[in-house]
Amino acid sequence: MDPFQQTLQRAWALHQAGDIANAELMYRHVLAKSHDHAIAHVYLGIALFDQRRFQASADHYRHALRLQPNFPIAWNNLGNSLRMLGCTDEADACLETSIRQKPDYLSPLKNRGTLWIWAGEVKRGLQWYEAALRLAPADPEVHRNLGVIYLLQENYQLGWPEYRWRWSFIDGGRPRYPIPVWSGEPVTGKTFILYPEQGLGDAIQFVRVAATLKAAGARTIVVCRPALLPLFSSTPGIDMLVPEGMAVEERIDYQASFLDVVDHWYGATGTLATAANEVNLRDGYLSVSPTLNDYWKRYLDCNIASKYRIGICWQGNPQHHADIYRSVPLNLFGDLAALPDVTLVSLQHGFGSEQISEVPFRQSLRCLPKDMDTSGGAFLDTAAVMKNLDLVITSDTSTAHLAGSLGVPVWLLLGKVPDWRWLQHGDTTPWYPSMRLFRQSKIGDWSDVFRRVNEEAMHWLGNAGAISGGTLIKHR
Repeated sequence: MDPFQQTLQRAWALHQAGDIANAELMYRHVLAKSHDHAIAHVYLGIALFDQRRFQASADHYRHALRLQPNFPIAWNNLGNSLRMLGCTDEADACLETSIRQKPDYLSPLKNRGTLWIWAGEVKRGLQWYEAALRLAPADPEVHRNLGVIYLLQENYQLGWPEYRWRWSFIDGGRPRYPIPVWSGEPVTGKTFILYPEQGLGDAIQFVRVAATLKAAGARTIVVCRPALLPLFSSTPGIDMLVPEGMAVEERIDYQASFLDVVDHWYGATGTLATAANEVNLRDGYLSVSPTLNDYWKRYLDCNIASKYRIGICWQGNPQHHADIYRSVPLNLFGDLAALPDVTLVSLQHGFGSEQISEVPFRQSLRCLPKDMDTSGGAFLDTAAVMKNLDLVITSDTSTAHLAGSLGVPVWLLLGKVPDWRWLQHGDTTPWYPSMRLFRQSKIGDWSDVFRRVNEEAMHWLGNAGAISGGTLIKHR
């Protein structure tokens, strides 16, 4: 019997409970006693991977495979680490070895699909997910991921039904309302309770569906995080806005997430393009109070002398599985910072802010007060600042959705394979008429994106100078 089995089991229990640091210590304790313990190397590799230490995790998987070459789990995990390191062909070879050693092993099929999707070869990745579905036809994650791929490809007839499988494994599932889930039934005269299901960006993007249902004759009650109440209070079509956890004392006919409404209402086209007649998308569907707008106008006027103000945001949540494909290094904004009559305004909060002290143009990057958005509600101050900027340039974060929902001109920087809502082609999107899309042509390479951004910015400034004496937006 393995003398370290109990230690590894206890460490794995800690690991699964989220205590990765102590689990790592226990894995290392086993390896200190038995350096050639292949399974302990794999456990440690998983802990390192979960801390985004991908090279170190790959090193331990390789050590395990030198000790035990017939080890499909280690081959699979090594392939996944190499995927995160950008070693696509080597990762594929590892995953192929894992499948060859264990043909009924689901994980390397899914990981091989993800590998090629993120490498920009969507059709090739789709083939591996379809193979995974043949092996595990009832696996909800496979169905959900297939849904995302089909939606990205604009195959809505397959995409939406597959994407509905997300409710089978999403943490916590739906809110526990004893109310039927809406599946496309007639809405006239019905009362809906609506809620976001994902992150802040999704909530901002899809809260507009309340106006869609309202225009069709429904009564709408929107539930959201308490911090979002002030921002969403300006959304058209909401009859009642309540914080999460608060009871609603009235008869409700249906519940639905915002995305459920997109699915069942716009599933034939996959976009809200037709909703432009129902919600004034051109000028945005969210707003801020004139008082708050005027406060931040005076603040910016007093603190920024440049003629033009460009807000920038570069970093998303590093814990997001796709963050390495979405976030951009701050130093790439250097050429924009050097443009004449331009001041860059940081819209970055939290993650990524540490990069400011590391870039050579930090003196020309204006940072906003750290207590923004803490008194009035989430995004409220940021929204008012955006209304007093000439342009926002951002990676794919909630900042992009906020700017688009306000009708502020925004340039969105997209990786080679973006989230499904941005599709694979085009430089505009029906989701936000004020938005332009700048797409990577090569996975992981932002240089071409910023070359085009810089060229467009110079062209934009040249045109702006001939318009109203340089004034770009009405409030200036």
